Amino acid sequence: MRTTKLGVVAMTALLASADVAWSQTPPTTPPATQPRPQQRGRGGIRVMTLTSTAFTDGGQIPAKYAQTGRDVSPPLAWSGAPDSTLSFVLLVHDADQAIGDGTDDLLHWMVWSIPGTATSLPEGIPQGPQTANGLRQISATGPNYRGPAAPSTGPAHHYVFELFALDANINIAAVGASPPATRAAVMAAIATHVRGKGVLVGLYRRTAP
Repeated sequence: MRTTKLGVVAMTALLASADVAWSQTPPTTPPATQPRPQQRGRGGIRVMTLTSTAFTDGGQIPAKYAQTGRDVSPPLAWSGAPDSTLSFVLLVHDADQAIGDGTDDLLHWMVWSIPGTATSLPEGIPQGPQTANGLRQISATGPNYRGPAAPSTGPAHHYVFELFALDANINIAAVGASPPATRAAVMAAIATHVRGKGVLVGLYRRTAP
């Protein structure tokens, strides 16, 4: 088949017009590779400062506040709570002491119904499921502070003090259920109300005899 000069000219013009159309309308990115819009949450949780005059963050917890001493709850103070705070919850647990199936750890103290205007807890909170000023508390062994008791034969355990600032008041009874169940109920109740958090870690192990 012979190609005429006129046919060559027409073919060249057709290719040129296709090139122009391609440059003016580039191919779109397939939907699967297009970036998705970022999701925004309800806002960040404020980092608070939690301290104790009994020990420094990462320092040794004195025997006075351990089971080998007088089992006295340590003094705690905090700052930086959001203006929306209505109450606080304090959780103290041994991060190195697994219990149950290994997904939980030992509860040494949980205090809730702490007023949102509070900035501290004094040393030596008295025992009882509810104190005179309305605080509710539990530990693995009852309605009281349970001091550290890591054995002297191993490394020091990390006792984590976590303070949660809430934009609500929670009404969970301190009696009527096991300590693990009560702890789970309190944590479930605060799940959507945490607006600030402070953490303090103390180390402890018994002195070798």
